[in-house]
Amino acid sequence: MHHHSLIEALRQRGYRLTPQREMILDVICAADGHMTVEDIYRRVQERSPAVNLATVYRTLELLRELGLVTAASLGGPAEFELAHDRPHHHLVCQNCGCTLAFDDQLLQPLYAELRRLYSFEADADHLVIFGYCAECARARAQASHDYTVDHEPK
Repeated sequence: MHHHSLIEALRQRGYRLTPQREMILDVICAADGHMTVEDIYRRVQERSPAVNLATVYRTLELLRELGLVTAASLGGPAEFELAHDRPHHHLVCQNCGCTLAFDDQLLQPLYAELRRLYSFEADADHLVIFGYCAECARARAQASHDYTVDHEPK
């Protein structure tokens, strides 16, 4: 969703576009991914030190309730991003924290099995799977191997 569309969505639902809301929308639209409340607050503060943290929280909650932004827990504080028009999922490395997006199509076989086995219709707009990225998985495997070699019985 683009900046102009977000502004229109607010107005169509009867909300005013205050300067604070506009600044927060600007920051989120300019981001290239997820941002914590603190990240958003810092960037807003660079533009206008008069905007307080409570305003950022209230605005983000309003935008989330209106479906304009999403909040996700990716292993730390909640992170916000513009809402997507289709499901949006992430793989999060438990070691280095890197985050990778993955396509909902990968989950379709799982959804089909849930329907077949449990008569359950999954509705996952945002799924987060924790594990290890390739680099951290290699490092873990090497550390495990090194530990085994160092601790073999003599």
